[in-house]
Order: sequence, then structure tokens, then C-alpha cells
Amino acid sequence: MKCALTIAGSDCSGGAGIQADIKTIAAHKIYGESVITALTAQNTTGVYGVIDVPAAFVAKQLDCVFKDIPPDAVKTGMLSKPEIIKAVAAKLKYYKAKNIVVDPVMVSTSGAKLINAAAVKALKRYLFPLASLITPNIPEAEVLSGIKIKNAQDILRAARLIGGTVLIKGGHSGTNADDLLLYKGKAVWFKAKRINNPNTHGTGCTLSSAIACNLAAGLGMAASVKNAKRYVTAALKAGLDLGAGSGPLNHACAFKK
Repeated sequence: MKCALTIAGSDCSGGAGIQADIKTIAAHKIYGESVITALTAQNTTGVYGVIDVPAAFVAKQLDCVFKDIPPDAVKTGMLSKPEIIKAVAAKLKYYKAKNIVVDPVMVSTSGAKLINAAAVKALKRYLFPLASLITPNIPEAEVLSGIKIKNAQDILRAARLIGGTVLIKGGHSGTNADDLLLYKGKAVWFKAKRINNPNTHGTGCTLSSAIACNLAAGLGMAASVKNAKRYVTAALKAGLDLGAGSGPLNHACAFKK
């Protein structure tokens, strides 16, 4: 059985983070493993507290995973401190981890800031060079590229400035849900109409986990992104409506690869 590891923060409401990742991995019939980097007190209305896991303990969790059930793909999510990022990068490099999808989680769906400037710098220096794919949304891509994104040309320029293999998610564009994959210097657009559903809590976590699952299963990069986008679209179309704020997706939805 193929295995996928999520390295991220816990969301007690179950819509994002580790919980969303594990649900997504299970939906893809992949064995899921997790390394928790932070505990969050949050729900659909906001993030009300964060406790970071000590970097040394994050490293110990990674040792336990890789020494016993090494994953076929890895997804990283909320890594809020430089020392945690360094520890994660060091272990992934040591164990020669493959198919690493880096979701540079900076701001929650509710608008809470989850990472500081020092951590952004650490992501770029230590983790991005190991990544098979980096998956920022438009606000995150603006931070990482240093430019303002207003149109499709800006998205492509930002992807090139970020470097490597990058998927810039267009859900924040306000007009459509078109995503851009820059892979081996080639730009591939994944076009989609916006789904009229305000419940988008954990969308980014879900997409990056789904991509990791497809990579673990042996699919190529473009096919993995395409399948993952279909899964997220189906989870949004399912119309789950929970909570008082931006609710979670239906990770148990039926979908076709």
C-alpha cells in the first residue's frame, strides 16, 4: 500500500491542517501518516490560539515515521517557526524523502496570520530547494515573489520569480478558479469556473494533500495536479454546510480521477 505523510498543524474543528490531510489521504485509498508541528484552537470563525511543537520533538516524530513506514510522498503545511522549518528540512534531506509538496501556509481562510517574516525566509532557504512542488495561493505568491498579482501575466511572472516547480492557485482572483503550474519551465493552466460555495475552510490543505497522494500513486506532476483539482472541485460541489463561518469541504465526497 502506498503511504503519504503530512507535516502540519492540527485543526481541532477538523476542516484544515492534519485532519483535512488525513481525510483526503484516506479518500485516495493511501495510507496516511502525520507529524504535528502545532496545535491550534480554531473553528470556522477563526483561529483563537496556537501552540508550536518544539522543533526537537518534530524531528523525533519524523525519525519514527521514516525509520518504520517511510512515505511515498510528503506534504508540508503549517510550519510557523524557522527552527521547525530547519528541523523538517534537515530530516527530509537526511532520509532522502521523495515527492515533497510544500504548501506555504501563511494565512488561514479566516484571515489569521500563521507565519512571520523570519519563517518565510527559512522556507525559501531550507525547504523550497527540496520541494517537488510549491503550492501558494495568490496572496502567498505575492509575498514569495515580491510582486502584486492582478492578472494572468502577473501569476506567470510570480511563478518564475518563486522558482522551481510551482502551482499558483487562482481561487483568490475573484473571477475564476484557474491555477497555473510551472513545471520544467513550461506553463500549464488548469481552468475552472468558481463554485458558488462560501465554505472553503481547508481548501489549500486538501489540494496539496491530494496532489501528494497522486504523486505517491506514481502519477506525473500535471496529472497529479489535474486529479487533485477534480477532487477539490467535487468536495466543494458536495455543498457541505457546517459551522457559523467558512465551513469545511466534504472530504468523503465521491469523485472520479
